[in-house]
Amino acid sequence: MWKDTFLKYLQYERNYSEKTILSYENDLSQFERFLSGIDEEQNLCIADSDLIRAWMVSLMEQSYTATSVNRKLSSLRSFYRFLLKRGEINADPTQKIVGPKKKKPLPVFVKEADMEKLLSPENFGEGFEDVRDRLILNLFYSTGMRLAELIGLDVQDVDFSLSTLKVTGKRNKQRFIPFGEDLKEDLQKYARLRSELPLSTTAWIVGKEGSRISRTAVYGIVRNNLSKVVSLKKRSPHVLRHTFATTMLNNNAELGAVKELLGHSTLAATEVYTHTTFEELKKIYEQAHPRA
Repeated sequence: MWKDTFLKYLQYERNYSEKTILSYENDLSQFERFLSGIDEEQNLCIADSDLIRAWMVSLMEQSYTATSVNRKLSSLRSFYRFLLKRGEINADPTQKIVGPKKKKPLPVFVKEADMEKLLSPENFGEGFEDVRDRLILNLFYSTGMRLAELIGLDVQDVDFSLSTLKVTGKRNKQRFIPFGEDLKEDLQKYARLRSELPLSTTAWIVGKEGSRISRTAVYGIVRNNLSKVVSLKKRSPHVLRHTFATTMLNNNAELGAVKELLGHSTLAATEVYTHTTFEELKKIYEQAHPRA
């Protein structure tokens, strides 16, 4: 009875769509069936938190994702709050229940061999746009900077004498990133061609018309070039940032150092890359060991 009343409330008072109401109905009916399988006298109005937790466990055992279980739990929360407001129950059994944590996807990255192919000089000409495009790819891969940080670079942020770049990250926090000889050569080559343009900005990375390059343009350059060497679904500047971090850790860089280079505020944000490198180690083990 109360389930039907709740569904009518969603329809007439909350103006929910038919699809949304059907979703609520399916979730509540599924929980009802679970309760009746435990005890025929059980029903939605008297179910306690232990039964709700048991239902969630059964869903996970049936391979429901954390997202699906949390959505079903949300349906129950709405139903029991509805009953609580109408005085049908004295306490909300979902109040102290915490849903399962969503599994964070591992960062997508490009293998070192593919990056070497991507940055091969034979793939780029000697004109301004080709030199600039290779530099953009190399900046992401060699420094791990964010898209906004690359676009925000100004001429004074590039220090050739110290071989450092000054970038402005999130919350306007600035940091210095060192660069090696390979990137230095690309930067110097680009600087010579950049100086020949009719410049209207102090921006370091510019379009051929001389103004600061746009996010869309950089995204397109990265996507088009990555398409030549990888079949990844994600082919964004952030993938190259992930690639920088993964490459550093695969080559024995300290986690704390990678954290500083990436501009992360906490070590936890950087630790996700250790999972990525471990996944790579597992693949190598499974391919190489006869008993894997």
